[in-house]
Amino acid sequence: MDPHPSPDPGAEPHPAAAGRALPRLGEALPEVSERFDRFGALGMVVIDARALADIERDFGYDAYRSSMAALGALAGNLARERLVGDELVTLGDTGQHEVLIHLFRQCGDGDFYRSELPSFMAALDQALEQGGQRVVYPYFRKAPIFGTGYAAALRNPHLGAATQIQETFAEAARDARLAAQVEGRRRRKEFVGLVMAGKVTSVYEPIVDVATKTVFGYEALARGPEGTDFHSPLVLFETALREGLVFELDCLCRRSGLLGAEGLPAGTKLFLNVRPTTIHDPSFKPEALIRTLERSQLQPSDLVFEISEQESISSFDAFREVRDEYGKLGFQFALDDTGAGYASLEAVMELAPEFIKVDRAFVRDIDKDPARRTLLRALHAVAEDTGARIIAEGLDRLEELETLGEMGIPFGQGWLFGKPTPLRAR
Repeated sequence: MDPHPSPDPGAEPHPAAAGRALPRLGEALPEVSERFDRFGALGMVVIDARALADIERDFGYDAYRSSMAALGALAGNLARERLVGDELVTLGDTGQHEVLIHLFRQCGDGDFYRSELPSFMAALDQALEQGGQRVVYPYFRKAPIFGTGYAAALRNPHLGAATQIQETFAEAARDARLAAQVEGRRRRKEFVGLVMAGKVTSVYEPIVDVATKTVFGYEALARGPEGTDFHSPLVLFETALREGLVFELDCLCRRSGLLGAEGLPAGTKLFLNVRPTTIHDPSFKPEALIRTLERSQLQPSDLVFEISEQESISSFDAFREVRDEYGKLGFQFALDDTGAGYASLEAVMELAPEFIKVDRAFVRDIDKDPARRTLLRALHAVAEDTGARIIAEGLDRLEELETLGEMGIPFGQGWLFGKPTPLRAR
């Protein structure tokens, strides 16, 4: 796992996230109706925020409400900056995930529908693209799809104001949902095209012998095309999970990691991230894998498979069979992210890896934190008892490295030794 993922844009949540909660449409209906009657024309903009329902499910209602308030503040601020007139921002009705901007105008303002509304929609889409990540920070690493739509109505005194408001809202909401679907299809096609074309490259981060300060191995880390959202491995795999293409992307990343390792310095090991489902990949079968290694001038003993502790291994017995089969050929295994989840010690005991990679949360500022040192010593003792060796991830400072040396930890990894780069050919 990349211990230093690409930094997220927008280091702070939206400042309006802690502001007052927006009213629901039902609560604001009397005020909307009064203004509609008074002005005579209504424009309604809807932001489809159904993707934020995941925040409530994973982080709770307060987190969801904060993100919705930030989204409403973004929309309201933009309306006040870009439009001259009267506006009101509300949420959709209970159980719905929409932000509504009600725009009130005098009858006869023809430019409002022909140019003002479309111009505002273009600015809103741009604002959501540029500032949407701040709305969902720190819960999402990338802004989700926010579909936008709009509709307008002239006040018809033959009908109730509430009836016209609900009809206008329904039309704008359908428009927003359609826009979200179109954008979702566009992103899926872009991602599928990336996977089909194999547009994934690998960079390599050194793993260093703490005592000698020499490079022991390199971890292969996947990167998507430069200059795109998919350059980040986190975005790559989050998108793959959403689109049901994790297995395909994982296969592509492994191939990229092996092909890019042709310049692996002699005597060093290649650490390659694999998922439990890797055992079902035909190209990963021992015979096929060895042929691939030969093309990269590698031997099985040069390769260490990293298994993430955070990923579910449904059957330790089945995975041990695979581990033993590959182990006889000279391949080794590392348990990644150890300490980041709840099953660390069970996975260590059940899988008996040759290497245990300790999550950076237990390594950061270890020179200053006695509790972290105590935990790492305990893991080090477990590793020695099981014949494994510790790799401490996320090293950023020389003081951390020196403390690891004093503790007898054999290996370290992190930006202290340089950022991941492609390997140079021999």
